[in-house]
Amino acid sequence: MSLSYAEQIEQAMAELTEQQAQMASTAKELEAATASVTSKDRMVTAVVGAQGQVVSLTFHTSAYRSMAPAELGRVITDVLNTARADIAERVIEAMSSFSGLGEMLRSSMTGGTELDELLEPLRAMRPGHADAAAEERRKRERQEEFRG
Repeated sequence: MSLSYAEQIEQAMAELTEQQAQMASTAKELEAATASVTSKDRMVTAVVGAQGQVVSLTFHTSAYRSMAPAELGRVITDVLNTARADIAERVIEAMSSFSGLGEMLRSSMTGGTELDELLEPLRAMRPGHADAAAEERRKRERQEEFRG
């Protein structure tokens, strides 16, 4: 039994409302999220927030006082970049559950009918549609930029 158009709209709106609540909850969790990384020598710990901002930088020893400035800069840069990459991965993972929301709504509106089959050749012609692997590769490269 297929749903009437009004029932499809009502169902889609209910799903959208649920997704909005989940998005708000995820956004609130991410506001408070941090990533902490300690250097290999346990000299310094960097904590960054969800937007990559430095929350704290803690020196656990006084070894930094005898380090060359370039070496100290490298250690700090490494822990900051690693912490930023870690939090970025967590943000991407949290937000990835919302990918496909538009597709889900579209599917619920069309009921998965033969309209999907008719529109598929047009969807395949969309820029970037056929090159999902390139998009994934681009995301990995961006993560590597965070890692330094």
